[in-house]
Formats: sequence, structure tokens, C-alpha cells
Amino acid sequence: MSTINSGVAMVKVLESWGIDHIYGIPGGSFNSIMDALYQEKHSIKYIQVRHEEVGALAAAADAKLTGKVGAVFGSAGPGATHLINGLYDAQMDHVPVVAFLGQVASSAMNYNAFQELNENPMFADVSVYNRTVMTPESLPHVADEAIKAAYKYNGVAVVTIPVDFGYATIEEQEFSTASTYQNNVLLPKKDEVIKALPYISEAKKPVLYIGQGTRGGFEQIKAFSEHFSMPVVSSVLGKGIVPDSYPNFLGFAGRVATKPANEALAEADLIFFVGSDFPFAQYFFNPDAKFVQVDIDASKFGRRHQTSLAILGDAVTTLQTLVELGEARPSDNWLLANQKNKENWVNWLQSFATKADKPIRPEAVYNEINRIAEESAIFVTDVGNTTIQSIRLLDLNGQQKHTTSGWFATMGYAVPAGLAAKLSYPEQQVFTLSGDGGFAMVMQDIITQVKYQLPIINVVFSNESFGFIEAEQEDSEQNKFGVFLEGADFGKVGEALGADGFTITEFSQLRPAFDAAAKSTRPVVIDVKISDKRPLPVEDLHLDPRLYSAEEIESFKQKYEVHDMPVLHEIYENL
Repeated sequence: MSTINSGVAMVKVLESWGIDHIYGIPGGSFNSIMDALYQEKHSIKYIQVRHEEVGALAAAADAKLTGKVGAVFGSAGPGATHLINGLYDAQMDHVPVVAFLGQVASSAMNYNAFQELNENPMFADVSVYNRTVMTPESLPHVADEAIKAAYKYNGVAVVTIPVDFGYATIEEQEFSTASTYQNNVLLPKKDEVIKALPYISEAKKPVLYIGQGTRGGFEQIKAFSEHFSMPVVSSVLGKGIVPDSYPNFLGFAGRVATKPANEALAEADLIFFVGSDFPFAQYFFNPDAKFVQVDIDASKFGRRHQTSLAILGDAVTTLQTLVELGEARPSDNWLLANQKNKENWVNWLQSFATKADKPIRPEAVYNEINRIAEESAIFVTDVGNTTIQSIRLLDLNGQQKHTTSGWFATMGYAVPAGLAAKLSYPEQQVFTLSGDGGFAMVMQDIITQVKYQLPIINVVFSNESFGFIEAEQEDSEQNKFGVFLEGADFGKVGEALGADGFTITEFSQLRPAFDAAAKSTRPVVIDVKISDKRPLPVEDLHLDPRLYSAEEIESFKQKYEVHDMPVLHEIYENL
């Protein structure tokens, strides 16, 4: 029987599952697998990052953008520990990632060797599969099992490899099960689906709330919304599933949110909650609303809201089945009021897009981003006020993609995820959108964009503040402390790292810089010095005359420049 190097056999397993690139930084404890990656470099590309956290976040972003398993590695000790942040992002946003950890040679294990850690307990919480390879012969098998587990449970699989095992010679055989793996769609039961129809027909103010479980299902969402005359609200992770311009789409709920969405959910008497696990439902959903929940995971039923009816099954299939079975609900003033509320909101946002204020308004920056964005562009948003502005101001068309760190909400996500976007979709335009806080955490990996000649447009919104946390401190009526940042010229930082760099301080500089970025064949860093003014807090609007005095409302309007935006119930009552 022929033989093969164990490390090479493992790498071939990765290839069989469609993994065509892997992130990491080499170390002595991982050199046997580095040698295997070298031997297989014609089939799988090694991406050298400058921090393992960047590699792990990029692997998570690969999975979010493509649906395929992301791959990353770290050497024993510090290489492994640096992965934790990115792996938790994958775990909490429920995407498949496989992480390979170096370990000292098997003969040195349990001798307190240099950089030796007991890595299994450290990764137990973040993972759905967590094994240390025990023999060279089992290495490719364990890798195969890890990838299967990552797909099955939409989570993180961890494989720890003693360095000597990767050098060993083993008998060659078929180690991969990729060709026979199946992950079936869970179809809803018709008799359970039918039970939802009375809830829909009896509702006066229904809302369809969608999450990432509906990805790829816009046509079914649109058909459901129009058949039953329901406005649509999305989770932040669902950004891009529905075109932002779709009239029935109100935006997003919570604090990273839009005014029309929050108001609709607060007034709704039926919330049709599909393919989501929105963690802030108790704060933003009407607690008295009927709640119909659709999910493929029964453990999520009732987690966020008292559930009136639970349907176990694929989200998109369930929506389609309901349209086929249910009687159409005629359009009414509820839908019209929500459409008008959205129209007012969009007009208000757009009123700032061409204002030549100094410091520059974020709306003006996003106006330029939307202007140069290609039909299939990919947007990667970091965490903080940039998340709020991106979900409000990016005008996605349904073909474009968007990703962020949703549940884990780690700053420093955008630059790593930009790498993933451009590597997975090399022909598509990629933007990373970061605050100056998040960008500074990972800006060294602009070098990685340069090294691999990835023409990514990196936009930095510099307001010299952790603005999201500053707002939380303001809401808590405490002293603002620890939230103000030392400024830097990130355009020059980009240039020093080999990218094209622009630093923008005037409104008039925006268009030339973005035009140049759109034409560049190199990575670009555009540092825009923006206003530190807080985004409109739609989670705490002081606009409703039922709740606030005329003086309080006027003060709020003056502070946030609110105009021509009555609250939903006023629009509804006046139709």
C-alpha cells in the first residue's frame, strides 16, 4: 500500500471540503503542517496575517459571507490564545469555522515544555468539537470529523496537533467524507403551518421580523409581505437580505436600528418572528403582541418573547408555504402608515447627505460610498457608532453583501473580514467601514492587503471617541471616562503600510478621494475626520406627545436636528 505524510493527508482533507485558503502565523509547534501546506500550495493558499486574531476573524467572515467553513491556525501557546476572540465571533454568530492548534511534540507533552498549554479546556466553551490528535494515523480523520461537526452545528471545531505527528508517514487511503456529507433542510409540518393563519387574519398591526435564517429568501419574504400586507423588520445580521429601498422594509430594531422599525414593533399586535434570535426583544417588542416563531432550532422557542405558536422548520420554506395556504390580507392603513413613516425617515437621513458641515457628517461619507459602490459590492462594518450609521445609511440593493460582528460585537472586525471578502470574492468590490477605535486594533493587517495585492477600500470614521460607549455613559448620567481617543492620521498610516492613503477634513475633499479609491488597483485607506455628534437614539426617542411634554419634544428635536418626522401612531391616526 502507498504511503503519505500525515500532515499532507490532513491538508488534502481540507481541500476535499472546498477550503481553498487558510489564515495563520507559523510557529515551531506548527511547522510540520506548514511543510504540508507548502507541498499542497497548488490547491490551498496560505494567508499570512500579522495577528492570529485577524486570521480567526477572517475565517469567521469567510463563513458568514459564503456559508462554507472558514479555516485558521495558531501555534502552541500564544498563537492559540490569540485565536479566541475571532472564534467567539464565529460561535456567537453561528457559523462553521475549523481551527488547528499547534502543540509540542508528543514526547514532550505533560513535561511543562516551552509554550506547552493544556489547550483543550481553554477552547471547550467556544467549540462544538474539541480534540487533541492522539496518533499520526488519526490526524486526517480527526480533521474530517471536525469539519463535519462545524457544519452540523454551525459552530467552531478545534483540532490540536502535536508537531511530530504532522511529519509522520502513514498508509494512504480515503480519509474525507465530504462527498457523502448531507445537511438536510428541515421542512415544516403543514398542520403546524396552518395554525399560523388565524393569527395573521385576526391581526390588525402585524409585523414580519426576519433574521439571517432567511438569507437568500427575498422573493419569499416579498411575497409574504405583500400577500399578508405586513411591513418587514430585520436583525442587523440580516442586512442585505432585503433591498433597503423595498417600500415594505422598515429597517432594523434595537439601538443599532431605525425609527420606523422600532416604532412598528412597539405598536404591533402580531410579530411573525422568523429565523432570528434577536437578544433585545424584551426591550423593543410589544410585550402584549401575539408571537409566532419559526426556527430550525427548537431550543430558541420562547427564549426572547412569550411564544403563541412555534413552527419547527426552515424559515424561507415556511414563508412560502403560508403564502400558498393563506388567504390574502388586503392592504390597509397599518401598512400605509409604516410606508409613510419609512419615507419620512429616509428623507430625513438624506437631508444631511450633501450638507458641507465641518466636521464632516457621516451621512456625507455614506453618500459617497453609495455613489461609487458597484452592483455586487461587499460591505464589512466594524462595531460601534459605525454599525449604527452603516445599517441606516448603506443603501444595499439585494445583490450586495454585508457582514459585521453581530452577537459578539467585537471591535476590530472590519479589516480582517475585508480580507475574507476579497479572497472569497476576488472580482467584487470590497469596503471596510471602521471607527478610529476599531481600526487602530487591527490596522497592521493593511500590510496583509498589500502583500496579497487586494484592492480593498478601507474607510475610517475618525471622531476620536469610543462613541457608542460614550453614549451609554451619557444615558447612565455618569461622567464620561475612558472613551476619548488620541487622534492619528490614518491616511498616512495606510501609506506607510503600502496602501494609497487619504486624510479628509473638508467636505469638498470627499468626492475626489472616493473617485480615486474606486479607480485604484491597490488597497486604499480613507481617513475621514467626522463629527463626534451622537447618532439619533431611536431606542429612546422623545417625540411622542403621549409620553413627553411639548418642551421635551422640542428640546430633543433641536439637539438631534429632527424635522418632518411624526411618530408612527400620529401617521396612522391621521390616515
